[in-house]
Amino acid sequence: MTALASSPLGKTSAYVERYDPSLLFPIPRQPKRDEIGIGATTPFTGADLWTAYELSWLNPRGKPQVALAHITVPCETTHIIESKSFKLYLNSFNQTVFESIEAVQQRLREDLSEAVWRGHSMRGSVGVRLVGPQAFGAELIQPLEGLSLDRLDVECTDYTPAPWHLSADPDQPPVAEVLVSDLLKSNCLVTGQPDWGSVRIAYTGAPIDQAGLLRYLVSFRQHHEFHEQCVERVFMDIWTRCRPTRLSVYARYTRRGGLDINPWRTSHPQQPPVNQRTARQ
Repeated sequence: MTALASSPLGKTSAYVERYDPSLLFPIPRQPKRDEIGIGATTPFTGADLWTAYELSWLNPRGKPQVALAHITVPCETTHIIESKSFKLYLNSFNQTVFESIEAVQQRLREDLSEAVWRGHSMRGSVGVRLVGPQAFGAELIQPLEGLSLDRLDVECTDYTPAPWHLSADPDQPPVAEVLVSDLLKSNCLVTGQPDWGSVRIAYTGAPIDQAGLLRYLVSFRQHHEFHEQCVERVFMDIWTRCRPTRLSVYARYTRRGGLDINPWRTSHPQQPPVNQRTARQ
């Protein structure tokens, strides 16, 4: 919490309308990873997929421009960006003149890359893709694909993370399954505001008890942690308790302040998911 004490989260903030990259507030990843039991070498790769729905600036003639931004932050970066500071930073574009959409894209890439590697050597840049109004029609809504755990009529009594619900049967033949749930909910680490999400778990290995997995996911309901940290906690609990040979965990959280955050972690190399919104986003 020490690093968060000086962040804008949970505080009254002035909305700056002139470009100001100093508004970005990076938070180190490692302290929460230490808490979860993740060392300097992680058992996963992946990324945090952000969508910014409220991006606007002025062209050289002073005419407002708008775009959606798809942003990919590799999970190997040393920091995440606190989401309210990200919103304030994007608002600082509102009355700022940029020569072109490409100039906006380059500015975002440079500023965000510096922030997520703050104080360390940069080992890769943040991915930024801007979608202009002419392409808004191609932004589709798609549910997470897989077998829904929510079909199960289970009794739930735990509302803080309860990994003891997780189990797999090593005496059964290995399976490859994709399981989804729309019942993920956690709370902001600082403000306590609810964070609503859907989660997709794909694994290969001994069959995981689906009822136990659903109870486990529901158990985040009163838990306070950022999106990225919740997904890494889910990954590690399944990885250590069910011991799959392959695992990926992908969550899509509903937007707040014009931003949604969608962390994805995988035990093996693969293409990242398409950053495509669900109906609730």
